[in-house]
Amino acid sequence: MIKILQTKSGVTKFQVLIEIAAHQPNVRQKEIAAKIGITPQAVSEYIKELVNDGLIVTEGRVRYRITKEGVEWVLENATEMKQYARFVMEDIISHVSTWTAIAKEDVKEGEQVYLKMERGLLYVSSTEKTGASGSVISDASAGEDVGVTSLRGLIDLENATVTICKVPRIERGGSRKIDIERLRSLTSSKPYIAAIGVEALIALRKIGITPNVMFGSNESVIEAAYHGLSSLVVSVDEQVPSLLNRLETENLEYELVDLTLE
Repeated sequence: MIKILQTKSGVTKFQVLIEIAAHQPNVRQKEIAAKIGITPQAVSEYIKELVNDGLIVTEGRVRYRITKEGVEWVLENATEMKQYARFVMEDIISHVSTWTAIAKEDVKEGEQVYLKMERGLLYVSSTEKTGASGSVISDASAGEDVGVTSLRGLIDLENATVTICKVPRIERGGSRKIDIERLRSLTSSKPYIAAIGVEALIALRKIGITPNVMFGSNESVIEAAYHGLSSLVVSVDEQVPSLLNRLETENLEYELVDLTLE
């Protein structure tokens, strides 16, 4: 579960910091209080806490500025909340009465089960306890799809990362000019593999891997990340900039690896 959502004070602290960042350096505590629905005294206490945490610095009685650490804290939590909100909107709210999951073992109609996200898919189990639970609407055998209602709690989502492996165009050697052993090592830690370009596809085939997706890879790895699934994208070099732009727009964590041999 996202840490700041575990308590009401965590959410309010985040809101106060956002308001300070938006109106710095002159911060009117009464305006912040009115906007987020708490007392000016409470705003004052949260500001003291933010100063003590090093997330803002004071420049006088009503002058505050967000620090580098504060910006990083906001971005980290905003990214996690955005991913969680997208999951809620697309996978929960759109099917609010019943969620579809995969049974990890045989379950009976009306049985209480626990929900867990694994490799981007939602599973239910009657024995493996998690922070989210519900009741199944019908009998189901292990491995079958099953409906779950009366949902309680929150589903934990892992913080997914995207690794981009750049390979040269065929004019510069293509798959023949890459560090094949490094590619093999990188693919071993990622559950979701995407390819962009024929050069990338052949590079993966050389290590015995068929990518999960080749067409629409940019959007596919973003969707995977929102479901807590980390991925590796092997891409021809000219397509890398557009992928990086999409990941940055979505505030997703990524690393770039150039596989080209010198």
